[in-house]
Amino acid sequence: MRLEGKVALITGGSRGQGAAEARLFANEGAAVVIADVLEEAGKQLEAEINETGGRALFVKLDVTAESDWQQCISDTVERFGKLDVLVNNAGIYGRTMIEDTTVEEWERIMSVNTTGVFLGTKHAIPEMRKAGGGSIVNISSIAGLVGSPRGGAYTTSKGGVRLFTKSTAIQHAQDGIRANSIHPGPIDTEMIADNIGTPEGLAASLSRVPLGRVGTVDDVAYGALFLASDEASYMTGSELVIDGGVVAQ
Repeated sequence: MRLEGKVALITGGSRGQGAAEARLFANEGAAVVIADVLEEAGKQLEAEINETGGRALFVKLDVTAESDWQQCISDTVERFGKLDVLVNNAGIYGRTMIEDTTVEEWERIMSVNTTGVFLGTKHAIPEMRKAGGGSIVNISSIAGLVGSPRGGAYTTSKGGVRLFTKSTAIQHAQDGIRANSIHPGPIDTEMIADNIGTPEGLAASLSRVPLGRVGTVDDVAYGALFLASDEASYMTGSELVIDGGVVAQ
């Protein structure tokens, strides 16, 4: 098993991409903390993993609240004894044109997508240092690599995640803590359901993808698994693009 003996905390873990990561990590031997604001779905996933022989704990977490992070890390260590892996997966989407974006919308997207990653990293580092090292996997986006005709706030937030990941990697390499970012393209989740939910929208999305399909949550989860595992022990500050070839054009 690729994560045998490790403890992994996954934000936004109750559904979609985060839930896929939680299931995969548990199947690969990790004790998994499912951290999310969605309590019912999170508790159902916790029960599912535990009933199928894995180890899981649901913790309610608003990634924008520092006190929530402190409690979540504390609960993780109390239950499983340490923290080895943090997947900063939680995020929200926005594609409002710049002129139409309100300050409130801008700040909300930045708070969840970028400040949430900062807070999680800040509070995970001391426990990872105690554990002798760890892996931080930050879910960015191809919108963090290239500009977008819409969604200035979202693009900025994900670009911030990309560079924050590199700063984390440089600052904490001597602690044995690695930090890498994943940059998904269009993935079949609720986040883009309105984009791909019609034949016209799906066709428009696929027209940008050389491989000719929308990605799955497992496509991203396996990338996160690799970066979380010791197989990626010589990778830090790197960008893993999982986008069907979109940004290769």
